Amino acid sequence: MHTKEEKMKAFGRFLDVLDALRANCPWDKKQTNESLRPNTIEETYELCDALIKNDIHDVCKELGDVLLHICFYAKIAEEKEQFDMADVCDALTKKMITRHPHVYHPSQIDAEDPKPLPYVPEEVKSDPSTPSTGSGTVKGGEVKTVTQVLQNWEQIKLKEKDGNERVLSGVPAALPSVIKAYRIQDKARNAGFDWEKREDVWQKVREELDELEVELNKEDKENSTKELGDFLFAVINAARLYKLNPDNALEMTNRKFIERFNYIEEHSIRIGKPLTEMTLDEMEALWQEAKKGEKVK
Repeated sequence: MHTKEEKMKAFGRFLDVLDALRANCPWDKKQTNESLRPNTIEETYELCDALIKNDIHDVCKELGDVLLHICFYAKIAEEKEQFDMADVCDALTKKMITRHPHVYHPSQIDAEDPKPLPYVPEEVKSDPSTPSTGSGTVKGGEVKTVTQVLQNWEQIKLKEKDGNERVLSGVPAALPSVIKAYRIQDKARNAGFDWEKREDVWQKVREELDELEVELNKEDKENSTKELGDFLFAVINAARLYKLNPDNALEMTNRKFIERFNYIEEHSIRIGKPLTEMTLDEMEALWQEAKKGEKVK
């Protein structure tokens, strides 16, 4: 792996290339925040796709594409004298130090070379009004678990000058619905709003399923849609409580379905019989073949 100096040199080289492209390439010169945004969304999904496939080569490549967009937005802002890449890095570093008081003493927030605990500057140690160690905001003070770290993060975030005014206001409105539901529930948990026992969530799941079935039997589309939403929200909540990522789980099932259906389609092409002419029994038999093939792998 590369040294820190080599990484910094590579990043500087990349920024030099971006500057040259922005100055000399017709396409790069005409880009704006608005024109780049759709491409940024696409690149982010391509990165997610590579991560799900665990394709390390593609992960590296797609990370580069996302990094290009991050730096491009900073370059556009620099041209408007709003901020630059250094401001982006400094703001991020300050936020990470501020939200990790169990790792950094508050004196290190603006330090040029921040040092983690147990380091505390001598002048701070001699000041009785300043805490000598980092402290959290969770009950009990000391942060030792992942749950406490997350609770700390949300509580500090609410106190920040430019932070979120409400616990749930930090959830982006444009997030895909499954991820959005998970984040809403997770943030509520960090504020102390959660089930006392995770097993109790199943009663809620069954309750929502029963209510959905009632509306479906009535053939009431509007209420059925509402109840379906409530049921899905409850299932996602159950996944969260059992530390399962519902978005990853659903994507695994999507891919599994695609692979099995492709198996059926490949067979239909091989025998020269269109899918529309195959019986459901024939397709089900091929589906089971594909399923057995997965177990062999």
